[in-house]
Order: sequence, then C-alpha cells, then structure tokens
Amino acid sequence: MTWDIKAQLMGKPRIESATHLLSLFPGIDITIDQYLTESQEKQDAKWSTVQLLPGVQKLIQHLVKHNVPIIVATASSRRNFVRKSENLEEFFNYFQGNIVCADDVAGKTMGKPDPYIFLYAAGVLGKAVGATEQCTEAETVERGKGLVFEDAVYGVQAGKRAGMSVVWVPDERLLDVASPSPYVPDETLTSIEHFKPEKWGLPPYDTK
Repeated sequence: MTWDIKAQLMGKPRIESATHLLSLFPGIDITIDQYLTESQEKQDAKWSTVQLLPGVQKLIQHLVKHNVPIIVATASSRRNFVRKSENLEEFFNYFQGNIVCADDVAGKTMGKPDPYIFLYAAGVLGKAVGATEQCTEAETVERGKGLVFEDAVYGVQAGKRAGMSVVWVPDERLLDVASPSPYVPDETLTSIEHFKPEKWGLPPYDTK
C-alpha cells in the first residue's frame, strides 16, 4: 500500500475503506468479505502492541487536570477499538466512557470527511452544536469552541466542515502525497509533543 492510497482510506469506516481499496486493484481475486476477514485476523494479532504516540498521555492528563471536556471520535468499529485499546485501558479511562465509534453513527454518515461524527461527539459532551452543516448563529459559536486533533486528511476536512479548529498531526510520509485543501488545518505539527495549550486558550503545561 502506498501513502497516496492510504490517505484515501484513513478516517473511513472499514467497509467503505475496503470497498475503495479493492476498487484500486481490480485484478486481485478477493471479495470484500474475504479481505475484511483476513485483514481483521492480521490486525487482531497486532493490536496488543499498539502504543501511544509521544506527547499524547501528557496532553490528555493535562486536559483532565484542568477539567477540559474531551472525547474520542473514531471511524474504528467498537469491536476494533476495544481490541486496540485493551493494553491502554488505564489511559482511556481518562475519557470516562466518552468514546464515539463508527457503530454509534452507523446509518447516519458514510464517515469522514462528513462532519457528522464530530458534531455527534460534541453533542455527547452536552454541547449544543446541531447535527448538520447548516446551523444557527449560536451553534456556530459553540462549534468554534471545539478543537480537533487529527492525523488523516479526511479527518481534517471533517473537523473544518464541523466548524471546529483542527490541529493536524500527520505521519511525515502523508505530507508528501496529500493536502487537506480546500479545508486547511489551523495548525500542523510533526508531533503532539510540540503542542502549546496556551496558543488555544488552554492552561499552559506546568513548568515544574
């Protein structure tokens, strides 16, 4: 898989992602169901090795300490999210159950770049942001308070279409093949370690 292909799949629900991927290789004799079964078996063997990226735990602990509402909005199925986070249970406890997966919005969106999952997630946090791109002035203001962290091009597009600010933290190889245009991230970082909370009106990290 090349990174220009990967860029087209990130943030998509697994069936949509698999359908698009196989459409790029019409000569491969495998059905979508076969691909999903085999890829899931291979992923299941790897989930226990998943680790947090540098700076992520520090950021989340900081936000929790200062009572900043946080939520995960992922295109992963609930089943896969549980599998890939099993060895990180202590970390994900910081979210207090605020985890939105593809199953939670099934039938209401085809996945990112549609903004629905971010609007839904904001609603889970009790924010009055509406559920469609069309919104009231008050909903626009509330949406503008949201800050999305994304690694995927489609995720950047979804966050901006939701009316939120977006910090893009892509794999460096993604930068060579993809651009989030026409929806430009508000900040692009090579690592969460470089995130400055005070730039976004959040309490700065402790200097001690």
